[in-house]
Amino acid sequence: MPAHPGNTPILARYRNTCVIGAGVIGASWAALFLAHGLNVVINDPAPDIEGTVLGMLRKAAPALKDLGLPHEGLEKNLRFEPDLEKAVAGADLVQENGPERTEWKQDLWARIEKAAPKHALLLSSSSARPATLQAKKMQDPSRLLVGHPFNPPHLIPLVEVVPGEKTDPQATADAAAFYKALGKVAPVLRKEIGGFVVNRLQRAIFREACFLVKEGVVTIEELDDCVTNSVGLRWAVNGPFSSFYMGGGPTGFRGYFKQFGPGFVKSWADHSPIEYSDEIAQLIIDQGDKAYADTPMEQMENLRDQTQVALLHAKAAVKKANGQG
Repeated sequence: MPAHPGNTPILARYRNTCVIGAGVIGASWAALFLAHGLNVVINDPAPDIEGTVLGMLRKAAPALKDLGLPHEGLEKNLRFEPDLEKAVAGADLVQENGPERTEWKQDLWARIEKAAPKHALLLSSSSARPATLQAKKMQDPSRLLVGHPFNPPHLIPLVEVVPGEKTDPQATADAAAFYKALGKVAPVLRKEIGGFVVNRLQRAIFREACFLVKEGVVTIEELDDCVTNSVGLRWAVNGPFSSFYMGGGPTGFRGYFKQFGPGFVKSWADHSPIEYSDEIAQLIIDQGDKAYADTPMEQMENLRDQTQVALLHAKAAVKKANGQG
C-alpha cells in the first residue's frame, strides 16, 4: 500500500480531504487517510471531537502498523474546523459520515456544493440513503455518490461505490480509483437499491439468526460459533456463488441446481415466521449481556482487529504463492 500521495497519482489529486462527522466511521476514515499521507480536516460539532479522533488514531495504530502503513505522528496532517463552509473550502474530496436522516443530508450537500471547489469529489458513507435521494437539493449532483465502508474502514477492505442517477461516470471512476489506491476493494454497484449489497445480506442472515435464538434452537454464543467455524471461514475465501459452484462438483452450477434446486422451491417460499418486536430485542440484549458484557469493548475490538489483520495477511500470502498478486 502506498504511504504517500506522491506515489499514487489519484491520491496526489485528492490530497486535501474533509471528513464530516468523526464518530466511529469518520474517525476511522481519518486514520486511513492520514496513514496514506493525505491532509485531513475534521468537521464535527461534538464538544470533545479532538479527543475522540486522537483517541481513535491511537486505537487504530496497531492495525495500521500490521498493514504496513505509517501509524505514528499522523496528527501532523490533521486539523479541526467547526464551520462547515470553511472546512470544505479547500477540499479535493469530502467523505461524509453524518446521521442517516434524509433531510439532514440533503441540506448538507446543498451547502457543501456552494462552498467546496468545483473539482471536489463528494462521497457519502451512508449505509441506507442512496445518492439520488441525498442530492435532491443540489443544483449539480454529478459529483456526488456513495462510498459505503464497513466498520472499521481503516481495516475492512470493502467499500461499496454506488453512483446516483445523475452521477458523472468519471466521478464514479475517480471514486473507485481513490478507494483502490487506499488498498480497498471497491466494486461499483450497477444500480441503486436500499441497503446496497452486503447490508441486505447481513439483514437476511441476522433475521434468521434471531429466529433460531427465539425458537430456542441455539443461544447467540452457539450461533456465533456455528458461523465462525463454517460459512464464516468459507466466505472469507469464497463467496456464496463460488462456494456453491464448487459444491456442484465437476459440472459446477449445473450439478448444484440439479441436486439442490428442487428443494429450493419449498425453502425459498418458506420464510421463517418472525417479526421484529421489543421482546425479540430484549431477548438478544439479555443474552448479549450474559455472553459479552464481562469483556471490555476495547478488548473485543482489539481481538477482532488482530484476527482480521492476520486473516488478510494469510489470504494475501496464499494468493502470492499461487501467482495471484
